[in-house]
Amino acid sequence: MNEGTRHSVLADRHRALGSDLGDWNGMGVAWDYASDPCDEHDAVRTAAGLFDVSGLKKVFVQGPDAGAVVDHVITRNMKVITPGRSAYGPNLTEQGTICDDAIVFNLGGGKWMVVHGSGSCMEMLQESAAGKNVDIEFDDDLHDISLQGPKSTEFLNAHTPFDLAGLKYFHQEETELFGHPVIISRTGYSGERGYEIFAGADRVGDIWDQIIGQGKAEGIMPCSFTCLDKIRVEAALLFYPYDMTEANSPWEVGLGWAITTKGDDFRGRAAVMDLKGKEKIKVVGISADHDGILAGEEKLKLDGKEVGVVNSPAYSHRMKKSLALAHVTPDAAAPGTQLRVEGDISCDAIVEATPFYDPDKTRTHG
Repeated sequence: MNEGTRHSVLADRHRALGSDLGDWNGMGVAWDYASDPCDEHDAVRTAAGLFDVSGLKKVFVQGPDAGAVVDHVITRNMKVITPGRSAYGPNLTEQGTICDDAIVFNLGGGKWMVVHGSGSCMEMLQESAAGKNVDIEFDDDLHDISLQGPKSTEFLNAHTPFDLAGLKYFHQEETELFGHPVIISRTGYSGERGYEIFAGADRVGDIWDQIIGQGKAEGIMPCSFTCLDKIRVEAALLFYPYDMTEANSPWEVGLGWAITTKGDDFRGRAAVMDLKGKEKIKVVGISADHDGILAGEEKLKLDGKEVGVVNSPAYSHRMKKSLALAHVTPDAAAPGTQLRVEGDISCDAIVEATPFYDPDKTRTHG
């Protein structure tokens, strides 16, 4: 498998766990392990699972104009994001469509960290920085591992001097973990309370080993991207460029809440406001009358008329449902709408309210 041009120092640990590694965002990531992804899924929901998400790109933005630059590159009003907090939102083109998504962390002292996926956020940052007094540095030494699940708080709290139990959602702290300097952020991609741990390449291996070694008795285990995809679909968390692409506006994919109406202009602001109310598609969740995972890219029909496409399929053994995130025309988006799936797999399906799992988001936000 293609391992990419970027390197995680945890790669040998992933191989030892049975992963061949496959490329995502230029880095070899653990798409699977020798363990059953259903067991990994259970660990996240009942104990905690540890993911290596270092394939996310980490970019530091600092200098007198750093705040203005990050404010321009994301749809959120970063002026209200005080030190110790972060915000998630889409990055837009000048046409108001989505070219990436990111979490932007205010580290204090005029320093910000932008963590993004496989879109063009870095290019957008560089464009926004033109003529500004700001330094932008991509840091691939900094690794990102993520412990997600109901036991994550109690377990990590025993190994850090910081009172992790008091850390609020989308807040972060520079502290120590197992004696190593880290940034711990209460963020994740699982539908559970969890934490991302940012640590240098020379320290992250020991942190990984300590969590896996000491957490085993608690049911904590390493988890693959196959597991991650299952749990994020259950939680209806979007993945660029599958559930949102440069063809989509934030209004179409349920990210209208992230469009600020205050603060300075962000890239694409006038265009995205003009697109409001002109949605051609909507992101929905469907459950299919099928005993396995859909193939993806199947067409969706309503009364014989093609109305959409399956983007992100997953089979939830815990919910005993074949689930998927899909794009459909607005007239087919209401929960309860009966659809027909046609393609490599053909069956009936129904539009469901999302998230499928923990619809009130009590586990992440509580």
